Amino acid sequence: MLADMSDTDLELLARYTRRHAEDAVAEIVRRHLGLVYSAALRQVRSPQLAEEVAQSVFTDLARNAARLKPDTILTAWLYQVTRRAAIDVVRREASRQLREQIATEMNAMNATAADWTHIEPLLDEAMHALDETDRAAVLLRYFENKSLREVGATLGTSENAAQKRLARAVERLREFFAKRGVTVGTSGLVVVISTNAVLVAPAGLSAAITTAAIAGTAITTTALAAATKTIAMTTLQKTLITTALAAAIGTGLYQARQTAHARADRQMLRQQHAEQSQQSQRAQEDAAAHLAAQADEIERLKNGSTELIRLRAEVTRLRTAEQELTRLRTTGTRPANPPAAPPPAEELTRDSWFDAGFTTPQAALRTRGWAVLNGNLDRFADSVFITDATRKAFEEQMKRMAAASQDAERTKVFLEQAMQKKYAIEEGLLTRLRGENIGKEYTGSPNNLPPPTRSSWKWKR
Repeated sequence: MLADMSDTDLELLARYTRRHAEDAVAEIVRRHLGLVYSAALRQVRSPQLAEEVAQSVFTDLARNAARLKPDTILTAWLYQVTRRAAIDVVRREASRQLREQIATEMNAMNATAADWTHIEPLLDEAMHALDETDRAAVLLRYFENKSLREVGATLGTSENAAQKRLARAVERLREFFAKRGVTVGTSGLVVVISTNAVLVAPAGLSAAITTAAIAGTAITTTALAAATKTIAMTTLQKTLITTALAAAIGTGLYQARQTAHARADRQMLRQQHAEQSQQSQRAQEDAAAHLAAQADEIERLKNGSTELIRLRAEVTRLRTAEQELTRLRTTGTRPANPPAAPPPAEELTRDSWFDAGFTTPQAALRTRGWAVLNGNLDRFADSVFITDATRKAFEEQMKRMAAASQDAERTKVFLEQAMQKKYAIEEGLLTRLRGENIGKEYTGSPNNLPPPTRSSWKWKR
């Protein structure tokens, strides 16, 4: 019976213990080899020694499968056993010559991101500093990429509780690194660990370790079954396993180096892509600014053209009037068709004031009265025309008032703030009209009004 992919780790171990099912061990090795191999590699700093540690860990698992407690979290158990086995290997391989050889082999595997370069040597020590439950949560979530729901189910808590536990554990890791001079944000630490903590194990290593683990427990299993027989591996079996391990180790070293080179290439491509994106964004911003400047220039020219046309029409009218006046002075006669007398002033009562717009002179009068009555500065400003000379005279008068005030400095500041407003003089006129003329009626001749924004009406006293 082949191993079911949906079986839990403990179910697979139980089946191995009861039936000596080799496929159950193979499935467990497939699931957790990346975690064990990567943890070992970070500590022993050698692919060959990391493979040795991994083989030792899974052999211990096969031997002690029947002794594991029912509530054991296999991921956490494997991680702890890996750390102890790695420490033993490092102590055994303490000679200078071997350390130099390991450092030489690892130079080809250190093409990682800058943050990972600083975090990697301290990661397993930092993980060991966590309590058992926090360590298990981090391993499940960021080493084996389990979902929050799966982490909560494994720990026997809710998804929300698992998320809070992970947040606290990651913060403790960040503080651990900060105390040792490695500064990294919480989110950045999570990304670095998730991306680099577990590597792809060398090709063929899974099969070799499965064979070795099963072979390592064959003596014990057979002794328990027969109670009187002792079976040892033959010289041929040892030779075959040794050959398989040597081939797997050689292939693993090559695969690890290829993986390191591929990661460096991806990092370089991401950096180039980021630089190209920044250049493209700057080009777009420059183009948008250029277009905005052109639009402003077009609008300015358009407004200047409109004003020029109006001025030309005004000059033509004045020249015609001047010619007519000269002709009358010369001939001393009245014109054949004298202009008609202006119609009597039209009275617009207060109850006829409303926001009628500026399409006709009557509408402009009503709108201005409504703006005065309601204190609407925007509509009042649209209904009057203030020349530059008038604005300048207004500002000079304000300055004289400030100079004559008893508190000149305070009055000056107040008047400067008033003049900086969008409708300074218009607001002053509106305030004055509201104070002096509220309740009175307009009189004026709409026929003689200039364009709506240049009105010349009067107040009826």
